[in-house]
Amino acid sequence: MAEVARVYPLKRQQPEPLWREVLGARLRALRAERAETLAETAERAGISPQYLSEVERGRKEPSSEMIAALAGALDTTLADLTTQVTEDLRERPTRSPVAPGAPVALAMAA
Repeated sequence: MAEVARVYPLKRQQPEPLWREVLGARLRALRAERAETLAETAERAGISPQYLSEVERGRKEPSSEMIAALAGALDTTLADLTTQVTEDLRERPTRSPVAPGAPVALAMAA
C-alpha cells in the first residue's frame, strides 16, 4: 500500500494589514505627536471629526484628495506620508511565517 504524505502548516498565517489600516494608524500617530484633537485636525483638512476617526481606525478608504488634505493638515507631504506608511508596512510581519527556501516539515501517514 502506498504512503500518503500530508503537509501540516507550522504556524497559522497572519493576514497582511490593509493599507487603509496602516494609513489610519500613521495619521493617528502624526496627530498625537501634535497633541491635537480629532476636531482640530479635521477642521483644517475640511472633513468631519467622525470621518477622520473612521479613517484613523481603518474603517474608511479615503480618496487621494482626502489623503492629501489630511497630510497638509498634519504639516507633512503626501510623498512623506506615503513613505511612512510603506515603511510601517515593511516593518510588520510578512504573511508567510516560513522564509523562502526554508525546509517544510512533512509528516508521513501510513
